[in-house]
Amino acid sequence: MKALLLAAGLGTRLQPFTLHHPKALAIVNGKSLLQRNIEYLQAHGIRDVIVNVHHFADQIVAAIETNNGWGSTITISDETEVVLETGGGLQKAAWYFENEESFVLMNVDMLTNMPLIKMIHQHQTNKPLATLAITDRISSRYFLFNTLNQLCGWRNTVTQEEKGAVLGFEIILKQTLQQKAFSGIHVISNKIFNRIQQHGKFSLVDVYMSLCLDNVIEGYDHSESLLIDVGKPESILKAEGLFE
Repeated sequence: MKALLLAAGLGTRLQPFTLHHPKALAIVNGKSLLQRNIEYLQAHGIRDVIVNVHHFADQIVAAIETNNGWGSTITISDETEVVLETGGGLQKAAWYFENEESFVLMNVDMLTNMPLIKMIHQHQTNKPLATLAITDRISSRYFLFNTLNQLCGWRNTVTQEEKGAVLGFEIILKQTLQQKAFSGIHVISNKIFNRIQQHGKFSLVDVYMSLCLDNVIEGYDHSESLLIDVGKPESILKAEGLFE
């Protein structure tokens, strides 16, 4: 199995570090976020990884070359001309997964000890279009799942914006939906590439919302695992207390 690490973002929340460096190279206990997630994938048998780059792309490329990919075979998906967001970034890297039945996609700034192999096993057993890592943590934005653990929509609890199949649901049915916070980790079937209708710069959330009514997209709840979004300077210190 192969993986895509999303590392092209500007990392504005992580300033001032990201004024001069990509967020993927932020250090947690002597290791960059990029190295940590490369090694996390290795621990679950994944050593073929494509990394998308945009912000200070040359620094990421240099780190990979200097460290020989930390033992993995790493390919670069170059978005230096324009950052394509999560959906556009995946679409640009589609060629890399041509011969894969399914693959892993991760945000480079998420750290976790989630048993990825169990998530992959669930995906391979149930064969949905995608499986999304989720938890019960508090957030302002949630994916919405029905009692069958199938994705039905998305909700911003601050703005009350909703997307997806949930828009057509009656109020009583909405009350049966479970709000789950997304962990930035996906296991995705190769079939998704023939079903994505968007082009250019777009979010995978919008892809899922356009497909969840007619395709099964499941959740994988790992609320018992460690998880931290290393998106702010203070979260670096918190991460250092959780990950050696």
